Amino acid sequence: MTARPAGPADRSATPATRPVTSPGGPAGPAQRPSGVREVIRYNWPMYAAGAATGVAGRLLARHLPARPAAVARAVSSVAAALLTTSTLATWHVYDRSALHTYDWLPDLLPAGPGDHLVVCTGLDEASRPVAARHPGARQRVADLYDPDLTTEGSIRRARRHAPPAPGTLPARPGALPAATGSLDTVLAVLAAHELRRPADRTALFTEAARVLRPGGTLLLVEHLRDLANTAVYGPGAWHFQPRATWLRHAAEAGLHPAAERRIATLITAFAFRSPVA
Repeated sequence: MTARPAGPADRSATPATRPVTSPGGPAGPAQRPSGVREVIRYNWPMYAAGAATGVAGRLLARHLPARPAAVARAVSSVAAALLTTSTLATWHVYDRSALHTYDWLPDLLPAGPGDHLVVCTGLDEASRPVAARHPGARQRVADLYDPDLTTEGSIRRARRHAPPAPGTLPARPGALPAATGSLDTVLAVLAAHELRRPADRTALFTEAARVLRPGGTLLLVEHLRDLANTAVYGPGAWHFQPRATWLRHAAEAGLHPAAERRIATLITAFAFRSPVA
């Protein structure tokens, strides 16, 4: 299902909050968060290409002279190593770490999320655990999914597997469904990197700054294009953005870094604060 873009009137409207209070609550049954099985399912062409490269390199090496055969075997070994490390790293992060438990959240939001907006780009796995931890906080969910903006095949497959929950509000990066200065927190958990165009990420940060109250927080959670992620994901790490990119987007929107926490070595959570009036 394709999200309907929010119209201009949505910028100043304050929609009703979504009554998500606990897993399995009014919005429907809780869904198992994505683990290594789902990640492979959503990204199967990449895994298939890696496996094919590994097998092809070994088979080709049998029919080549010594030096080309050595190169083919090296390529095959690298492909096999990346498949192994990326699968193990994904299992560690998504199946074994505290990522989905949100036990790390108090380090970044000591007072809780308050009135908050969860921003997703086709796959929302943040709203339910956050609501379960803070049942008294008012929550709404905005989905930025648009086939023209979120172009990766993985997110399209994920969306078919886990469509938006009832009450999710369609939105655009430059038009979040909240009134100016109305929110304590905007949460973008593994969502912003799906906006591949820099202008769309800039628009999202600008909108987050608009809807936040003075002293409010944009909570951004992402893999980074850094040494750790490159070591285990290889070229796949280029799907992520460098730390400097997120810091630049925040600075351009007038938000300043307030806290930063590493989750399971490969995930970084940022708290960007709006200025206090």
